[in-house]
Amino acid sequence: MLTYRAVSLAYGTTTILDAIDLTIADGEFVALVGASGAGKTTLLKLANRLVESTGGTVEVDGRDVRSVPVHDLRRGIGYAFQGVGLFPHMTVAENIAAVPRLLGWDARRQAARVAEMLDLVELPRDFASRRPQQLSGGQASRVGLARALAAGAKLLLLDEPFGALDPDTRNSLGDALVALHASAGLTTVMVTHDLHDALLRAPRVVVLGDGRIVADAPPAGLARSADPRVRALVAAPVDQARRLAALAGRA
Repeated sequence: MLTYRAVSLAYGTTTILDAIDLTIADGEFVALVGASGAGKTTLLKLANRLVESTGGTVEVDGRDVRSVPVHDLRRGIGYAFQGVGLFPHMTVAENIAAVPRLLGWDARRQAARVAEMLDLVELPRDFASRRPQQLSGGQASRVGLARALAAGAKLLLLDEPFGALDPDTRNSLGDALVALHASAGLTTVMVTHDLHDALLRAPRVVVLGDGRIVADAPPAGLARSADPRVRALVAAPVDQARRLAALAGRA
């Protein structure tokens, strides 16, 4: 579904990505993690050409992204990011139907899709008439996911989608995302700085460091990595889990 072949990106003498090779199969759920500045978000944005590489090729569903008109490419990819970015002057229904409307869907088909998407992200259908200002952070994030998937995209790119939410809401939305991934038959790539999310939810974790892939493994495999950057990333959530378990044991 998504392939990076020797992909590089540099700004002048500064290298952001260095000859990345990565293949993500149809139906996979992959988390991209790494320290700030490692290139995670840049790698994600190359898939929908929000950023252009300076070397190598990126393919979506077997096609070089540069061979596809950018508007057609982006309409076929779901994209959700931190802060959601809902249009404040539109209702929830209008936000969700934004891309189907651009694709020329008639009003009845748009309305049916809005209802279907609200069901999918587990929001009441009467939310369709609300404005973004009337939503909680968690509700807005669910609408953002619904909008990203409304046109039938099978590739979902997530850039810190729940980063600004409180822990309880982030946890419940993370569970909902995993269920949504499975039920909608998606290929999902999630950039996150929260190692708990990556380790607990993604069957495959790709770790970036200094513009290169330094680990690509199931969560359990990361703990055995010989790379000190990977061990440092994993050590923090593991230590926190031990401390929380100790607290629970004393309760």
